[in-house]
Amino acid sequence: MFTEVDVFIGNNTLIDPDIYQYWLEGYTAQEAARLVREKELAVLGNVHEDLVISDILDQFRTFQLIEKLLPTPTQLSEQWTFQLTPKTQRILIEKYYDFDDSVIREILGKKLSGRNRKDLDDVSDKTNVGIKSCRRQFDNVKRVYKTVEDMSGNLSQNIQTNFLLPKKLAQRYAAVVYIANNRFETSKRKLHYLQFSDFLHCSTEMMANWSCTNPECKYEETAMDIDREFLQNLRELRILVERESLEEHKSLVMRMLKSKVSEKKFSDIDSMFKSLSRNVINIAYGLNHSKEMRDLFLDIVEKIIEPSKSAKLSHPDMILFMRLYKESPQFMESFKT
Repeated sequence: MFTEVDVFIGNNTLIDPDIYQYWLEGYTAQEAARLVREKELAVLGNVHEDLVISDILDQFRTFQLIEKLLPTPTQLSEQWTFQLTPKTQRILIEKYYDFDDSVIREILGKKLSGRNRKDLDDVSDKTNVGIKSCRRQFDNVKRVYKTVEDMSGNLSQNIQTNFLLPKKLAQRYAAVVYIANNRFETSKRKLHYLQFSDFLHCSTEMMANWSCTNPECKYEETAMDIDREFLQNLRELRILVERESLEEHKSLVMRMLKSKVSEKKFSDIDSMFKSLSRNVINIAYGLNHSKEMRDLFLDIVEKIIEPSKSAKLSHPDMILFMRLYKESPQFMESFKT
């Protein structure tokens, strides 16, 4: 009795990026075959569907074998089982570690625990991203975090070096693990309107301006910690909430602002200056305490953004105000002290 089998013999391992993407997204071979036929109808012509499915199944098996190497991407260039060109290696790694903003937004700030991994069904339903893809993204974030959490130096560069990721993707991962490490609250109702891109921007600025860039940091902070000397300096700003200092600070800022905004805007900012200034200083001072630090984004929304929106201040108005606020001589002198 004879059994029919499909046999393929070759040297270089050929990877179809589109089929690889379907596999990453959790499609079955039959579903992927349908998508391939729809996309490549003119090329495939009368090719029988079974042949298309057979080819896709063969590639899916290859992807499953290669996946064992992807937790440590540097192994791809060291192994001899699969003959992969450098370009193919880059495609395999980049696509495997790529992530959906909507999925990461849902897991952002949560503990990377087994319990939260089990709850990814809800994330899958909410984002319309397959559960297999959600689990891969969760596991990748956890893996990157565990690898770089104790490393000093530039966080993005550490990720790029250890996982062979392109610079932009490494920067995105850096933002995610930075938020995870500092346990910032991101899931409260008032923060729901914020997208991943908002947190990406904030974390990038914080890493660039609040972290110790010296490899020999005085307090031995890692790349994911806020510089302790910087935090201690923020404590000195508390003097600006004292009555005399607050009045002087207000006078200096409003004098610089007067010629740059309309009378109506000037009046709006003038009326809210003291309360807004106290909120800014108290948020900065509170970063020295873990609870207040975790609530950073929530405090910014409640104590800066919402009052500013109530006063009908636009985004450009706030950028101008905050720039003059921190550049005023009184503020700079307090910070240096």
